[in-house]
Formats: sequence, structure tokens, C-alpha cells
Amino acid sequence: MSGKVAIVTGANSGIGYDTAEALAENGATVIMACRNLEKGQAALERLTAGLPDANVELMQLDLASLASVRHFADAFQAQNDRLDILVNNAGIMMVPYGKTEDGFERQMGTNHLGHFALTGLLLDTILATPEARVVNVSSNGHRMGTMDFDNLLFEGGKGYGRQRAYARSKLANLLFTYELQRRFEAAGADAEALAAHPGSSYTGLADHLIDRWYLKPLVVLLRPIVTQSSAMGALTTLRAAVDPNAKGGEYYGPGGFLEQRGYPIVVESNAASHNRADAQKLWQVSEQLTGVQVEL
Repeated sequence: MSGKVAIVTGANSGIGYDTAEALAENGATVIMACRNLEKGQAALERLTAGLPDANVELMQLDLASLASVRHFADAFQAQNDRLDILVNNAGIMMVPYGKTEDGFERQMGTNHLGHFALTGLLLDTILATPEARVVNVSSNGHRMGTMDFDNLLFEGGKGYGRQRAYARSKLANLLFTYELQRRFEAAGADAEALAAHPGSSYTGLADHLIDRWYLKPLVVLLRPIVTQSSAMGALTTLRAAVDPNAKGGEYYGPGGFLEQRGYPIVVESNAASHNRADAQKLWQVSEQLTGVQVEL
């Protein structure tokens, strides 16, 4: 990976941290794009303590703020003329209803719209880099997702459910991935879009869902049986990002039972994620909401 430049969003913990660490360990220049600079700094120090020669930089990025996304993209491009790997990893999971700085429902705003805007703002640099890749981290939860363009952002909390909104955002990640790949191909771009999901990996992302005292002993007992480490979960993202035989439009997940654990293989997403009309509509709506025109 020497000479290659990678951005990993949400690199301060979990799968994002393990992805950043593996890329840095293999010689890439890695930008750890983190919302919380204090946590990001702690992660940076942890990473460089184990890899003192790593070429790693911390930059602030709050995907729930389009102003922050624009500032990050401008700052990155002022210092870099290439972007080999963009890993759109950061996300929130099953949180109560709320809105981002720009008035978007939080899960769709952070998990999809923020990454859509980031990818669009960095697109010129991506297209200027030979064999660049965009990797979007989705979830098995996409299978429960539905697109409702009449109420995409659950305005005023109408119809909102924590799981429903999360699943919709993860379905959006895949619709975006496949549409981006189709547009790369149509434009003859030397770039690919791929997706990955980590299976059932313990990352702390859902700790707020199990904070009741009577659930904690059960979780401690079951975690080693039903989940895998974040380092194992990160392998699907890493394979999508660096496997020379990976192809644009592929989706990677764990190869074990129900795609919950194991080493990464090509897996299939559901039929809804391949709905071209929904993908094109989502692209159009995402451009309107973010003000970022992603033109190829």
C-alpha cells in the first residue's frame, strides 16, 4: 500500500480503527476522519504506539454537518492530489429520533447523506487517481429496509422507528454503491464502488441498546458465541478496499452461518438494494438535500 492514500471515516473505534490500522501497517497514508477529536487523538496515539513509522493523520469530520463535510473535503484536497481508497465507514445505529445540523433525520443524515456528500465533494480527486475505490459499509440490517420517498426522513418523527430508520439508511448505502458503480462504468472512470458488511461484530456501536443491568450478564455470555471481533469484522471492508481481484459492484460479508462470522466472501444483498429506479431517485433526492451535485 506504499504511496497510496486512504480516508477512513469513523476511524477512532471499532471497524474503522481496525481498517485504518491495517492500511497503515501496510504502508498507506491514512486519514483518520473522526467527529470527536479527543477520541480521535486517543485512537491516533494508540495506533502510532504500535506502529511508530505509520503515516497517519487525524482530521475532524462530522457527517451530521454538511458544513463540516465541506470543510473536511476542502482541507483534504488542499494537501492531497490523490485518493486511492475512500472508506465510508462511520455510522450511528438505532438511536432515538432526532435531526442533524441540517435538519435531516439523524440515521439517514449521518449514515447516507453525509457520506454521499463527502464522496461527491472528493470525486474529482478520486477520478484523478488510477484504480481508486469507494467502499461503503452497510449491514445485514439493510434486508429490513424500505424506501419511502414520500417520507424519506420521517419528518417530525412520523412513522419513525429506530430499527426502521437504521435499516433504511443501510439500504441506502447499497443503493448508492450500485448506482455509483453504474455511473463509474458509464463514464469509463478508472474507479470502482464496492460495499461490505461486518456481520455480527462487537464494536460498541449498539451498547446503548443493552444498557439495562439485567441484559449485561446475558450479553457477556453470548458475545463470544454470536459475535466476532471488530478486527475480524474489518476484514470484509479491507478485502473490498485492497483485494486486486475484487470487482466494482461487489458486496463482501463474512462467510460463516448467516453471514454473521468468518472470513470475507462475496455475498448477495437483497432485491430492494438492486432496484434501479429507487437508486436513481435516491441519488436525485440526495443531491437536492445536500446541495452536492455528484456528476460523472
